[in-house]
Amino acid sequence: MRKAYIVTVALFALAFSLASASDPDPLQDFCVALKDYSDYKSAVFVNGKFCKNPKLVKPEDFFFKGLNIAGNTENKVGSNVTTVNVDTLLGLNTLGISLARIDFAPYGENPPHTHPRGTEILVVLEGTLFVGFVTSNPDNRLFTKTLKKGDVFVFPVGLIHFQFNVGKTNAIAISGLSSQNAGVITIADAVFGSNPPINPNVLTKAFQLDKNVVEELQKEFGVEK
Repeated sequence: MRKAYIVTVALFALAFSLASASDPDPLQDFCVALKDYSDYKSAVFVNGKFCKNPKLVKPEDFFFKGLNIAGNTENKVGSNVTTVNVDTLLGLNTLGISLARIDFAPYGENPPHTHPRGTEILVVLEGTLFVGFVTSNPDNRLFTKTLKKGDVFVFPVGLIHFQFNVGKTNAIAISGLSSQNAGVITIADAVFGSNPPINPNVLTKAFQLDKNVVEELQKEFGVEK
């Protein structure tokens, strides 16, 4: 009886492990498999970063300096994002976290964008921000909140979201992200500033705009912007 019980438990454990198994989340936009493994010269990228020999690791590998320095907000949107991810802090590799400092000029914004690989949690350090995100189809519900110093807001992974400084003074926020490389897709830049450009007829139909308007937007957001 005891043996039968142990076998049953073991089978359930095996079934559960198989049912809960999954591929690791991607840590970059894509990672194309090699068809011929003898082609070692093209085997440059992995899902994430290659690991440094632990014996060669130094304290500096876990250190980033300068997040106290304000970013330059003298641009069209009036904001600047200083990112601390695996590219700037190598010790973040495989840890699944990163962060960013976001500086806002008065009435500046971090325009609608998504993070395809990470949830974002934001805390306001200075100023007042109007923030929000939009849910996926078909509801496309908008959730917004006005945040003041010390307030926190969460943007679920992959959803379009934004932050707008509604104050007359500069604003500062810190964001934590649930990926060493969450990625960012700024909607206007991606749609109207892709390289090469998307066929204007596609965007004319999608946005129900005059073709001339689409072409003007592509000039505004294009590579030579």
